[in-house]
Amino acid sequence: MPHDASSPNPPADASLRGRTALVTGAASGIGAACVERLAAAGAAVVAVDRDEAGLKRFAQLPAVEPVACDLADLDGITDLPTAVDILVNNAGVQHVAPIEEFPTERFDLILALMLQSPFRLIRHVLPHMYAGGWGRVVNVSSAHGLRASAYKSAYVSAKHGLEGLSKVVALEGAAHGVTSNCVNPAYVRTPLVEKQIADQAAAHGIEESEVVNEVMLAPVAVKRLIEPEEVADLVTFLCGPSSASITGAAYTMDGGWTAQ
Repeated sequence: MPHDASSPNPPADASLRGRTALVTGAASGIGAACVERLAAAGAAVVAVDRDEAGLKRFAQLPAVEPVACDLADLDGITDLPTAVDILVNNAGVQHVAPIEEFPTERFDLILALMLQSPFRLIRHVLPHMYAGGWGRVVNVSSAHGLRASAYKSAYVSAKHGLEGLSKVVALEGAAHGVTSNCVNPAYVRTPLVEKQIADQAAAHGIEESEVVNEVMLAPVAVKRLIEPEEVADLVTFLCGPSSASITGAAYTMDGGWTAQ
């Protein structure tokens, strides 16, 4: 049974005991950190990623079920479990290019993976959440869900759309005990960020060694990359016993980017 949050002495790392979570983009970066943190809090976790080899990192975690799935194949989502209490939409890719050079097929892929896929996953698991009177949807958005940057038309469009979708889920789900929120980090030390350094350098006409300081950290007051575990801690809080009235929100972890 789920842990009773009213207990005066709740056991450590058991706030999500009895819950089942599904995390996308789980093989690395933020997704992997979320899998590990949610499992540590007592949840059974379905770790979804197209990188089957990367999912082997969870082999020693009995609470984690790795599932290889390409979420850009929208029809394949119906094969994923429906008995999910916590959904963390995290999977994403990036492409950096001016609009006039942006490949249309790449734009379509990013929108499918980062907006259509979350919609279908939410639609897929909401009936179970509604039936149980409890659910948590956490969408890993970005500072780019609240602000735009040049050369990222697809990513910014997808994240802005995800923000709107998350708010609609919050409004519809409230009567059923379901909350929906976005987490909005600035640049996180992940493979996605590392892979875009060369593209950023080309787009901005600077050396790769200059990208982190002159592009990625330029808009933030706190001049550091965020660690995936920091994001996972915030995600887990939004799934925990103190989050029942937190919904429809965008939680910035952006070093002051959106304060400007």
